[in-house]
Amino acid sequence: MVPLSRTIATPSVSKHRIFIFLHRSILPDHAAFVVTRDDETTFGILHSRFHEAWSLRLCTWLGIGNDPRYTPSSTFETFPFPEGLTPNIQATDYASDPRAIRIANAAIRLNELRENWLNPPELVRMEAEVVPGFPDRVIPVNEKANEELKKRTLTNLYNQRPTWLRQAHESLDNAVADAYGWPADLSEEEALKRLLELNLVRQPPPG
Repeated sequence: MVPLSRTIATPSVSKHRIFIFLHRSILPDHAAFVVTRDDETTFGILHSRFHEAWSLRLCTWLGIGNDPRYTPSSTFETFPFPEGLTPNIQATDYASDPRAIRIANAAIRLNELRENWLNPPELVRMEAEVVPGFPDRVIPVNEKANEELKKRTLTNLYNQRPTWLRQAHESLDNAVADAYGWPADLSEEEALKRLLELNLVRQPPPG
């Protein structure tokens, strides 16, 4: 088995259901849920509005702010991925599937846009880590840049949800809808209904 170059992670409790790629050298604690996949197609499906709606409907809620908690047993393990793109299939096995390619391209674009916003080249410089195998260090170019970077978090970005972010997510959602064979403008309630139908069909027989 080829070692993973990275994993997909999301906070256990978060106002926004955001997924990111983690370098394999990073060891997350109990506050994050990690999916042991490194392909953009899985990342894109998880970051689609369909998975977000499913996870919000089936999650638990925590704290005074009533933030949703991503519970793997109810939100991830029950989620019906598009047929042929399920987590039990290696990404290499569907790498030539046009549906997977479209989702991956949209996911790559979303991730690139976010990374460019988080660490714009005019505010940071990249410095090689002294330990081989670790990602490059992101260094603010000056103190003013450092103060600006402190404001550039994914939570703040999704609170603002600028036009470019909405459009990137729309492209990703359309690609995932196409993978299911559904119309792009499917309502959330209809999408949840269809996801439930898929979930019930795929449930193993009792006993």
